Amino acid sequence: MPDIDSLFFVLGLAAFFAGLVDAVVGGGGLIQIPALFAAFPTTTPATLFGTNKLASVVGTSSAAIQYGRRVAIPWRVALPGAAAAFVGSWFGAKAVAYLPPEVLKPLILALLITVAIYTFWRKDFGTGAGKAISGTRPLVLAIVIGAGMGFYDGFFGPGTGSFLIFLFVRCLGMDFLRASVTAKILNVATNVAAIAFFAFNVEILWRIAAVMALCNLSGAVVGSRLALRHGAGFVRKMFLFVVCALITKMLYDLIASAV
Repeated sequence: MPDIDSLFFVLGLAAFFAGLVDAVVGGGGLIQIPALFAAFPTTTPATLFGTNKLASVVGTSSAAIQYGRRVAIPWRVALPGAAAAFVGSWFGAKAVAYLPPEVLKPLILALLITVAIYTFWRKDFGTGAGKAISGTRPLVLAIVIGAGMGFYDGFFGPGTGSFLIFLFVRCLGMDFLRASVTAKILNVATNVAAIAFFAFNVEILWRIAAVMALCNLSGAVVGSRLALRHGAGFVRKMFLFVVCALITKMLYDLIASAV
């Protein structure tokens, strides 16, 4: 077992890069969750997931604020979507007791591959604002997306931010930058709901979470500034990178479990 200073340094470094990636396109859990499992191999997964959520929500909130200062947030869809995501995430966290999240892995992998192929194929996808959708349809779509992805985040989680961005670009005609800030607002709601559930039902490593939250916050500030400086094209490239990394990780996990 490494000494506590080394542990804090490694987990803090992982949280910084997780916050940076998360602030741009989501997917910070790819870095932060494996780091926690490696540092605490005998700790129950629920405790580590709760600790991860507590560390992540600080950086996600900061990124949302940073984006909000420079990008016009579509509050008409963001707020109802966030409310639906909060409820969905709470029930998703409770559903883990009834159905193992692992059963979703093949389906999620197939969806991620589809998202990657579609984004590669459509070179202009998300690089500019699409056709505006009028009427009540954006509100309904935001609630459906928020509830569905909120449940998924509470139940399983990997790729939530990336899925949200893809759906906002594809279904609501946003560019990647606006989709990213809207996704952050919904991610804050899902994280808060999951934290509320875990805090009352499992033990959380509060000291570890506090250190990681500060580092995640620093990474989020850097990541949001990079995204704002380089625009939707940069976010699209990062989105594809993270989705491909998610596909690779899930393929590896599926192959390793089958061997």
